[in-house]
Amino acid sequence: QVQLVESGGGLVQAGGSLRLSCAASGGTFSSYAMAWFRQAPGKEREFVALITWSGSSTSYADSAKGRFTISRNNAKNTVYLQMNSLKPEDTAVYYCAARLATRREYPYWGQGTQVTVSS
Repeated sequence: QVQLVESGGGLVQAGGSLRLSCAASGGTFSSYAMAWFRQAPGKEREFVALITWSGSSTSYADSAKGRFTISRNNAKNTVYLQMNSLKPEDTAVYYCAARLATRREYPYWGQGTQVTVSS
């Protein structure tokens, strides 16, 4: 069973930056593809970014391309989301999630961290 704990959220002005972290425990971290999702008030949860188990491949939602960077440190069992040039529409609760490389669904989720971008 994998436990995920996000941190690094907060309040930032538009144009600013934040780095989210997600610490994993209870599993073999390097076996899992890791992703970030977000959910804004009144909206469905949406995909933000994905990184493969080795870190060799990443993918991003169009809204994140060019501004966000996902990375991981398997020695520290941690995945990161560097967010630059933040916009008010990035305001949401951000969740990290884990899945085995051979699966499509994410069975493991963190509790989320709030990101608020003021205009």
